[in-house]
Amino acid sequence: MQRNYISIILTFVFITFMNAQEQSKKDLPYYQIPESPKEFTAGTVAARTIDALGFRYYWATEGLRSQDLAYKPNKEGRSTGETVDHIYGLSKMILKTTSLKVNEDKNQELTFKEKRKRTLENFKKVSDILKNATNLEEHELVFNKNFKFPFWNAINGPITDAIWHSGQIVVMRRSSGNPMPKGVNVLLGTKK
Repeated sequence: MQRNYISIILTFVFITFMNAQEQSKKDLPYYQIPESPKEFTAGTVAARTIDALGFRYYWATEGLRSQDLAYKPNKEGRSTGETVDHIYGLSKMILKTTSLKVNEDKNQELTFKEKRKRTLENFKKVSDILKNATNLEEHELVFNKNFKFPFWNAINGPITDAIWHSGQIVVMRRSSGNPMPKGVNVLLGTKK
């Protein structure tokens, strides 16, 4: 009788955990890469690059602990938390390039969880805009009226910089004793 009771409790805990995991997948974009667009255009290829970045960032940052965020490889380098901050800033810059506007939150203190969520949401917004873009020349990287670059520079600037730094988070979290979750397949864009 007691074994049945324990078995029922364990089953309930497992189902609750799995439901929480499933809900978490729905709360944030990029648990997996979205379905491929039907056709290749400049916009869909650029969007897919952002989707790949979002997927990598999602899993690079999934399950980071406070000690992981504080980890710093040396005195001169950024900590993992500072790298997350930098990628968040890059996501806002990329969003500004594609939407020509961004919600500023300069004076707002955000938790890691909030920054992660906003970063992933920014990447999703960018991808959605680019999928429908017909002319990427319209999406300039603008710092001010006199300091503009074509979309090419967004690719080799903030977009690939964010990919680069997502990889750094993977290395730093491994060094701080919390490797990236197993089963992440970047080729297929899935998690087993």
